[in-house]
Amino acid sequence: MITLVSAPSNLGLRPPQPGGVPGAAKAPEALREAGLYDRLSSAGARDGGVVLPGRYVDDDATRAPGRVRNQDPLVDHTWRLAERIGRVWGDGRTPLVVGGDCSVLLGAGVATARRGRAGLIHIDGHTDFRHPGNSDACGSVAGEDLAAAVGLHWSGLSDLGGLSPYVEPRRAAHIGHRADDEYAAEARERLGCVLPAAALSEVGVEAVSEQLRRAAGPDYWVQVDVDVLDPSIMPAVDSPDDGGITASQLTDLLRALAPDAIGASVTVFDPDLDPHGDYARLLVDILVPGLSSLGGGRR
Repeated sequence: MITLVSAPSNLGLRPPQPGGVPGAAKAPEALREAGLYDRLSSAGARDGGVVLPGRYVDDDATRAPGRVRNQDPLVDHTWRLAERIGRVWGDGRTPLVVGGDCSVLLGAGVATARRGRAGLIHIDGHTDFRHPGNSDACGSVAGEDLAAAVGLHWSGLSDLGGLSPYVEPRRAAHIGHRADDEYAAEARERLGCVLPAAALSEVGVEAVSEQLRRAAGPDYWVQVDVDVLDPSIMPAVDSPDDGGITASQLTDLLRALAPDAIGASVTVFDPDLDPHGDYARLLVDILVPGLSSLGGGRR
């Protein structure tokens, strides 16, 4: 059975404008208002509470070299989220982390590494594979989370507790980037499976899910960044890019992957860009059928 954990962090995102604050921290409550918690609880899900982040600061002008935006509160949140995920497993349940931005993947990574390692299926409109070895622009973990999870970032992020890599690179699988993603070629060289968004239309959900599962192995975490959806469907995200997948493709992909997952996280929805709640309701209509069986096949 699922336990929902709210992780309303926006610490890994760039500010929407200088001095501004990203709206992704409001996502868990916006999705609650849209019915996510009620609809999943009717199928046996529990509310596992909230892991609050520290204060967001636009620290671009003062941040020292070799550090990411909001690094200290982000690392603190990572440890506390990892502890909460571990407690959910200790109760014999499956965690569904509702973010927030995709820096919450680090909390899942630390938790899985402490548990004994697992694979990762990364569903995202971007590879999130920027790291100090391929870019001088590092600073926002929300564009660097996959690289950090496989041990390619500064050690202050990617080697917490001496656990690097949180995910073995060959057990990391990605689906959803656009054709012009500048880090896709390197990701394909290093990771177990890297597929563009177009693969779902070209070969179908069944073939894609099989490739992802084969790379990730029998135990895997599913990370879902909702900007994998085309912006014509889901514009309420930090970095919308044309060429994404459809709502039904995401629902079907999650339905195929969820039963054998050890947990999942959903990130980057920005309620500030959804004043009437329409996109929150759309996400709930995707996530409930897609993730209701999360962890249900593992017994």
